[in-house]
Amino acid sequence: MNAVQIRSAERALSIGTWLIVAGAMLYSILTVTPLAAQHTPDRWAWTAPILPLVVDAAVVIVVRLDAVLARLGGHGGPWPIALRWMTGCMTLALNVADSALQGDLVGVAVHAVAPLLLIVTAETGLAYRRAIAAAHAAVQERQRADREARERAAIERREAAERRAREEREHAAMLAREQRKHEAALAREQAERQERARREEREYAEARERAERAEREREGREREQQRVERERREREEAQRRERQRQERAERERREREREQQEVERERAGLLAAGPPKEKLPEGPAREVARAAFGAGLPVRAAAELTGWSVGWITARYQELRNETPGTRALEGAAS
Repeated sequence: MNAVQIRSAERALSIGTWLIVAGAMLYSILTVTPLAAQHTPDRWAWTAPILPLVVDAAVVIVVRLDAVLARLGGHGGPWPIALRWMTGCMTLALNVADSALQGDLVGVAVHAVAPLLLIVTAETGLAYRRAIAAAHAAVQERQRADREARERAAIERREAAERRAREEREHAAMLAREQRKHEAALAREQAERQERARREEREYAEARERAERAEREREGREREQQRVERERREREEAQRRERQRQERAERERREREREQQEVERERAGLLAAGPPKEKLPEGPAREVARAAFGAGLPVRAAAELTGWSVGWITARYQELRNETPGTRALEGAAS
């Protein structure tokens, strides 16, 4: 049996077991619920299905955990066996109780079919799962042995290939040594000729290098002079730009001061007029509100200077704050 067949058998066992468990649970609930309802007070009759459901839930737990333990090759001890038989006997007793109380032997036999089938299926399924787990372990052990045999064969082939390669390298090294001896004699003669040629070439190269070095030194002096002159012109240009920047900044500062003085004079003129006898038009009122905002006057003071309401002045102040983010000096004036 291979791994595919084992998985197929395990899947068929699992599907069949759960079909039997589901059918037995449904049949048990339908059979036991009327019996439990007859022996329960009327106001608690709705609890009748709970008893068969709890007992069958215990059966499901036992079947499920037995399947897991069998797959892992473990054993839960005596308690799982006790729970399995206890739940099976409870299910059998509850299913045949109604027929037994009425003396209906045929009913007892009919209602005993599903519980007995569930008990035997649970025990048989556990045995099957243990057998499948053992078969699966045997397949894995056989696969491991085959894998180890293939690995040993590969190691032996690799060692044989390494031996052949080592022998070939030793033979090639011997041939190479003989070849090097012959080539060394030829190389000595060639080296002597090359040494004479190199000496002549070196003398020529030294003379040429001296001439090139003198030329580079002359070019370097010229580049250094050009660099010094360029740096001097750049410094003069930078100084000229800095003077222009400072002069431009000074002009802009004097211009801002003049504009600020004009704004202050205009603001002072608007605020010096005092409260009007009548409500100012909206345009002049906005100018007075702007001047009061710039002077830091409270909202009520600005309202008195324009004749408009405190709410209208507060709205203008808010608009001016939005126009100049970061201005928070008048936050307390509106209170």
